[in-house]
Order: sequence, then C-alpha cells, then structure tokens
Amino acid sequence: MSGATPTWNSWRGLDLSREPNLTGADLRRADLPRADLSEANLSGTNLTEADLSGANLAGADLSGVDLAQAILVGANLTGADLSTASLTQEELEAATGDENTRLPPDLNPLRTGE
Repeated sequence: MSGATPTWNSWRGLDLSREPNLTGADLRRADLPRADLSEANLSGTNLTEADLSGANLAGADLSGVDLAQAILVGANLTGADLSTASLTQEELEAATGDENTRLPPDLNPLRTGE
C-alpha cells in the first residue's frame, strides 16, 4: 500500500484478513458493515462517518484513528487498541469489547460480548 493514500467508499462485508495494513488510509464515509478487519493495522486511519456496523475489529490497532460519527452498532472491538482514537462515549456504546480493549482514558469501558 505504498504511494498515494487510498480512498474507499463501499466495501460491504470486506475481508481484509490477508491484507491487514491500512495505516493512514482515508476511509471517510466508507460503507464497511460486517467487514472483517480483525488484527488489521488501522493506525492513523480516517474513519469519520464510516459505517462499521457489525464489523469485526478484534485485535485491530486503532490508535490515532478518527471515528467521529462512525456507526459502531454491533462492532466487535475485543482486544482492539483505541487508546488514542478520537471517538465519543455515545459512538462507543453501540460496540462490544472485553478487558483487553484499550480505550482513551476519558471513556468508560465497553459492554462485553456474550
């Protein structure tokens, strides 16, 4: 993924289990429901207003990611690193995680998956 920063907008059910490095990608308003981004390196990615409903982000590196107004309903954030991500408690509450999910210090823990 060298060269120009890629921009994607509509990848429903995307499976990036074989190409997990999207560092710095511009995914603003991307349509990514049910995408498999587990273990992906998304550090510094712009996911503003992205639809990540039902997405699997387990173990993903989301450090420095902008998730402003992103849709995280049903997203799996188990073990994901959001410690320096930009998002609100409201955006976060629709997702699930576990004790290994790293959050910014100003946000409350996620509900755990069942």
